[in-house]
Amino acid sequence: MPEEARLFAVAIDSRLDPLEVVRRFGRDPRPFALVGAWAGSGALVGSEPVALLGQHDDPFRALEQVPVVEGGTGPHVGGGWFGYLGYQLNQRLEHLPPAPPRPSALPDHSLAFYDHLLRFDARGDRWWFEALWSPERDGFLRSRLELMTQRLQDESHHPYDYRIGAFEVLESEERHVSSVSRCRDHIYAGDIYQANLCLRLEAPFSGRPEDLFARGAAELRPLFSAFIKDGWGALASFSPELFLRRRGREVHTVPIKGTIKRDPVPAVAERQRRALLDSGKDRAENVMIVDLMRNDLGRVCVPGTVRVPQMLRAEAHPGVWHLVSDVVGELRAGAGDADLMRACFPPGSVTGAPKVRAMGIINELESTGREIYTGAIGFVSPLWGLEFNVAIRTFEIAGGSVWLGAGGGVVADSDPHAEYLECLAKAEPLIRAVSTDP
Repeated sequence: MPEEARLFAVAIDSRLDPLEVVRRFGRDPRPFALVGAWAGSGALVGSEPVALLGQHDDPFRALEQVPVVEGGTGPHVGGGWFGYLGYQLNQRLEHLPPAPPRPSALPDHSLAFYDHLLRFDARGDRWWFEALWSPERDGFLRSRLELMTQRLQDESHHPYDYRIGAFEVLESEERHVSSVSRCRDHIYAGDIYQANLCLRLEAPFSGRPEDLFARGAAELRPLFSAFIKDGWGALASFSPELFLRRRGREVHTVPIKGTIKRDPVPAVAERQRRALLDSGKDRAENVMIVDLMRNDLGRVCVPGTVRVPQMLRAEAHPGVWHLVSDVVGELRAGAGDADLMRACFPPGSVTGAPKVRAMGIINELESTGREIYTGAIGFVSPLWGLEFNVAIRTFEIAGGSVWLGAGGGVVADSDPHAEYLECLAKAEPLIRAVSTDP
């Protein structure tokens, strides 16, 4: 990648739906898409990166290896590192017991650097071609602008082309119930306050992963959906949760902990919202994770700047209410994106508190090792900043299979059988959204 660049941005006359655009990039080298609230826009889409980070390289350090860019103002992203940080990177940050068996081990991280992309500005209802222009890439970037313009102005549509079989849970109810009971024993013993225990559902898969993503995102409309495809396979994330956002020196995290069904009937939905706000269990879970995130941010932020501007609000998401809080801080001088991510990874809302001990108990109690699930997906741009989601509600595709993690926070008064049913209840609308059954 170039050491120096300048922003090049041009509007394209097209209002093509972002999810249709994503499908047109699926056969390109290493395509990606971020659709929803990313970068305050509506979508970021790209392919053909300048560089791929090697598996033996440090993915946290790479987040700070970006060019110096001239002319970067406003909402533009231009390019940067896009990809995922898988959950198993926690082994590089802490001394933990070995992870459970991984039925289909994916790379622990996948980051690629792009010097150009498409950005959909939902407020202005227009597409932008943006690039981190350098003289040596001038010819290539001009050809990409021409190709992307053609794709955006092509109004043809094609049917979805993928097939998913029946999902099976890779853990018996008895085993999960036993794991939750043993987790409660750790809580009673004072080892932890809570831990997030997950199970895995898996099904046969064939066809185009980008079509699965487009269908699921259209149905669920999550805030932080993400798609990545490469030689290892593909992921389609429908996450509602922001893990980290850094703009300038300001850092923001929005932990979600506490969920209840949201009925389509407004009066019933309002009663459910009040029930969530009044739930002592859900409130306690959320408060514990807020404290954990305050502690994580406190490791890299200016003392006294970490605060909670809003706490315990019920936020509407497709089919559910979530209990949500905000934590913000100011990154201290000398601390960069690598320091920020190392201090906070993996997200506290999908581990537990205290985090390190909870992760150790997770490795002891879960039956299969996590992959991308409960890690983070997003980007770092030298112009815009950093933004990653919490990789929940995420389908991972490789080797003719697709799998989905589902979990919940275990606390002292958790009912083990109810925790198992909660996992299935969280997975059901996701599976329905991408199902190919008539």
